[in-house]
Amino acid sequence: PWHLWVVGVVSLLINAFPVADFTLTNMQNEFWLSPLTAAQRSFILGAPLWADAFWALGGFGAFIGSLLLLMRSRHAVTAFILSIIGLAGSTLYQHVLQGETTRELFQNVALYVTLTIWVIMLALLFYARAMKAEGILR
Repeated sequence: PWHLWVVGVVSLLINAFPVADFTLTNMQNEFWLSPLTAAQRSFILGAPLWADAFWALGGFGAFIGSLLLLMRSRHAVTAFILSIIGLAGSTLYQHVLQGETTRELFQNVALYVTLTIWVIMLALLFYARAMKAEGILR
């Protein structure tokens, strides 16, 4: 159906951002990190390995899920589930374990961004599951 292409392309474009963000941040690309203060930069680059692993799982899982959606693969559902697991780990680190520091450094922006990502990812998961149930994803 036409909406599969719309959702797939839009989600692929949206989900390319976390892949670029993770990659450029971990490469410590000066242009990418230049808008951050020294404290923000230190906080992000000082995250523990497990938090970075969840960040990678969330971002790359979402991007791969979008690709699989466009390929009409039933594995898009699994990729989106893995992405949500990554998002849960990232949310735990940023807003529970480091919540005070996150609010201090990024105010409420980080919370609003995280909530928006949750809404998008859950919508993509439910959409992929519906497409799989209808037999559109094979």
